[in-house]
Amino acid sequence: MSGEGPVPQAIRKLAPGKLVIASHNPGKVREIAELLGPYGIEPVSAGALDLPEPEETGTTFVANAELKARQAADLSGLPALADDSGLCVEALGGEPGIFSARWGGESKDFDLAMRLVEERLAALGPDVSRDAHFVCALALAWPDGHVEWFEGRVDGTLVWPPRGKLGFGYDPMFVANGMDQSFGEIDPQEKHAISHRADAFRQLVAAVL
Repeated sequence: MSGEGPVPQAIRKLAPGKLVIASHNPGKVREIAELLGPYGIEPVSAGALDLPEPEETGTTFVANAELKARQAADLSGLPALADDSGLCVEALGGEPGIFSARWGGESKDFDLAMRLVEERLAALGPDVSRDAHFVCALALAWPDGHVEWFEGRVDGTLVWPPRGKLGFGYDPMFVANGMDQSFGEIDPQEKHAISHRADAFRQLVAAVL
């Protein structure tokens, strides 16, 4: 799917029990845990296990998700799920894309990241398209090296100033198509029903749970 790594093998089912969430982002870990809760999965974060954060050297969302999942599975001896996600702005040629978190600097300050996106759009003039989409790639890795991949997407437009304190990352400036409120304003359960992460999780649940 990504053009990087081997072709996925036959679908393998994920047994109930512990699953490492290969992320140090508390908002992302919480959201993934809520999505997996009904399936008998016991999520444990990479941060709680003191696993290091790998350098994200992939050129696609899928490649970065895979390298995070593989490392967490190797180091923990448990199945591991990694998410690589980001905001792709049409008028910015798909940026920030896989560098979404890095636009916030070393501290991953998303207020800063959102301002940078808005400044780049404003520099293109008042009539610039504000179309954007979120992408979420999930990689599920086992300690023996088997990996499954899933990718979801949600389309929308960007608003300014940011709205709402819910969600995380770029959520306060993103309004999904067909909605009036930003991802920072809607109830988390409502977001779980329509988000890029929910889209990818629907595919994962159907395939392996």
